[in-house]
Amino acid sequence: MAGVQTAVALREQGFTGPVTLLGAEPHQPYDRPPLSKAVLLGKAEDSAFDVDFEALGIGLRLGVEVTGLRAGAREVDTEAGPVPYDVLVLATGARPLTLPGSDGVPGVHLLRTLDDAARLRPVLAAAPAVVVVGAGWIGAEFATAAREAGCAVTVVEAAERVLAGAVPAEVAEPMGRWYAEAGARLLTGARVASVEEGRVQLADGRTLDAGAVVVGIGARPATDWLAGSGVELGPDGSVTADAHLRTSLPGVYAVGDCASFPSARYAERLLVHHWDNALQGPRVVAANVVGGGAAAAYDPVPYFWSEQFGRFVQYAGHHGAADEMVWRGDPAGAAWSVCWLRDGALVAVLAVGRPRDLAQGRRLIEAGAVLTPAALADPDTPLKSAVA
Repeated sequence: MAGVQTAVALREQGFTGPVTLLGAEPHQPYDRPPLSKAVLLGKAEDSAFDVDFEALGIGLRLGVEVTGLRAGAREVDTEAGPVPYDVLVLATGARPLTLPGSDGVPGVHLLRTLDDAARLRPVLAAAPAVVVVGAGWIGAEFATAAREAGCAVTVVEAAERVLAGAVPAEVAEPMGRWYAEAGARLLTGARVASVEEGRVQLADGRTLDAGAVVVGIGARPATDWLAGSGVELGPDGSVTADAHLRTSLPGVYAVGDCASFPSARYAERLLVHHWDNALQGPRVVAANVVGGGAAAAYDPVPYFWSEQFGRFVQYAGHHGAADEMVWRGDPAGAAWSVCWLRDGALVAVLAVGRPRDLAQGRRLIEAGAVLTPAALADPDTPLKSAVA
């Protein structure tokens, strides 16, 4: 997503020089969100971007993995030989974390690439008993698809609740109830001791039968190939980009899942592994490559969505430094929202089945609007009408 959007944005913003897009996968560039939905369930064959690369004059080189960066020579190394650059954009995304001891075990799957989805599709069609490791966003989405396919589903989460680290416990609690409502078994505080073909052994001695195991325990920036290149990396493995998405090397930018950036809005460095970040960041990179004015800064209101267990969940902002949380609606119901404030200003909103709250909230966050908590708590009051 980030690489394709950068190339397209360069052309849209008037860049006339050669543009080469390198991709390790052999497939036409594709969108990832449908992989855990339509593609996985056989409702679509792929999710290729509708982009005419030839008409845009974008050189597309597929199946070419970049293995190193030599800044002095202004070249990247690939299995097919060196590729020179004047300006380089790093858009290598992230790689899913694997379960220790599970490499090479038959029946263990990840869900990140088109090939992953293709391997999993016939598995789901056979409707085996599935064990999902991880009750984060991707785990919930896969569990949703597996239940739709008719599989018996057990979700194993090492933390004591779902979405640990993503949302506060009181927000996660009603979302954790969705699993049982959908007929999926949820085991929290459960660590995997080992995996072998056909079963998962938990640390407490329990054994789970598993016709398939799907691991969704997070992802890490795909930046190992940058070791020794001079590109500064953070402790989380992300490329340390500045406010203009420039790296520590001249002429080298970074965008999408592989890069962190300083947010003036939230007064901290953010690493955002979501689709919208890979859509918005490339426009800033392209503007700075094309130049012609003051350098464009990147300071978005992060946004993402998730479809799980018949619910449409949306989130905008960043609630890490919030000092007040306000509920809108009954979390036991079909539609509700949570808003986070800092010094009275809206900084984040999570909406379940309330897209208007999300749309209005996102604009209010961008504006730094201060809201009245009493009005905000009334689910019948539009968010925009709660401005103090």
